Amino acid sequence: MSKTNHQLGLFALIKRSRPINLITGPIIYSMIFPLLLLDAFVSFYQWTCFPIYGIPQISRKNFIIFDRQELQYLDWISKTHCTYCAYGVGIIAFVSAVIGATEHYFCPIKHNVKQCPTCRQSNRYIDFAEPIDFDFDAYLEKSRIEETNSKS
Repeated sequence: MSKTNHQLGLFALIKRSRPINLITGPIIYSMIFPLLLLDAFVSFYQWTCFPIYGIPQISRKNFIIFDRQELQYLDWISKTHCTYCAYGVGIIAFVSAVIGATEHYFCPIKHNVKQCPTCRQSNRYIDFAEPIDFDFDAYLEKSRIEETNSKS
């Protein structure tokens, strides 16, 4: 009877890996350091500044999802890779949400140039080309009140 994937030893897993993966693996995993720093700095920023401006907190747990470890067909190395990717992708999405909330608070204006499909553009943003007599300060105040009241 052969071993299932989750029972394979380290040497068997290394032996079946592509050489390029073994070479680039340390480079890929070295990104954990800037990701951890980014996570710490953005979390600190949100915890300190969002309450001052009344911006609702954004929960990291909605972005970092560790669910692939439950997959029985993955070996332990693959589960480790999945954990790393879930953290990396989740942190970037969390940071994007925090920066997006900041942008919406301070500058809720759509860009004149179309953004990529995954970029955040909500209907809550005003159009780029407003008339010359548009009262931005009044809109900004109204937008901030609506934003902070809608999340309460």
